Amino acid sequence: MIEINLVPDVKQELIKAQRVRATVISFSILIGFVAIGAVTILAIYVFGVQTIRSGIADAAIKDGANKLTSVQDLSKTLTIQHQLTLLSAMHASKNIDSRVFSVLTAIIPPAPNNVQISTLSVDSSTATISLEGQALNSYAAVEVFKKTIEGAQVKFTDNGSDQTVTLASNVSTGSTSYGEDSTGAKVLRFTMQFNYAPELFSPGSTNLSVVVSNNGNATDSYLGIPTSIFVDKAQDLGTGK
Repeated sequence: MIEINLVPDVKQELIKAQRVRATVISFSILIGFVAIGAVTILAIYVFGVQTIRSGIADAAIKDGANKLTSVQDLSKTLTIQHQLTLLSAMHASKNIDSRVFSVLTAIIPPAPNNVQISTLSVDSSTATISLEGQALNSYAAVEVFKKTIEGAQVKFTDNGSDQTVTLASNVSTGSTSYGEDSTGAKVLRFTMQFNYAPELFSPGSTNLSVVVSNNGNATDSYLGIPTSIFVDKAQDLGTGK
């Protein structure tokens, strides 16, 4: 059987191009419908589902807020809970003020120069200890007490290292007056104040002890003599000797 193609080549190319164009247009229309569908679904999710979820969340928040506001003394409860979370840090950083009793045990001289403390206060903001006391041995006992404080040292361990610092600085005696104690005995009443070393009450100072050294001189004659009595020899005028 013999077939004769009566369609010219140009006509065939035109038909082929029309078929390709129709196919492209069909796919374009299909893709357009898919895109429109995707946008529609996304819009429904954003403006529908999300709105519903947001409304549910708002309702839950409002309900929770109403329950909280109905709790009696809520603000006080929250304040206490917040303070409880800070207790550990506060406890770790607080000063160990109870060490002041160890200080008193170490610095009060033995008889006959012993003193009795009636009032004692510790001011951590200025690192100052102030005290009021009385002594049977009058001014001699007060002078011994003062020098004992000046010669005291604090020994402690910090981060595994043994250290020693001077207990007090700026030791000063305030007002003095005579009076009678509860037994009717005549006593010298006095006030005294000094700045203590910050390591004394620090929680970082472990194995702490207060040692009285008096700079190597602990004799009664030294302790009872005011340091203001002895000074360096004055120079001769004009000679420099």
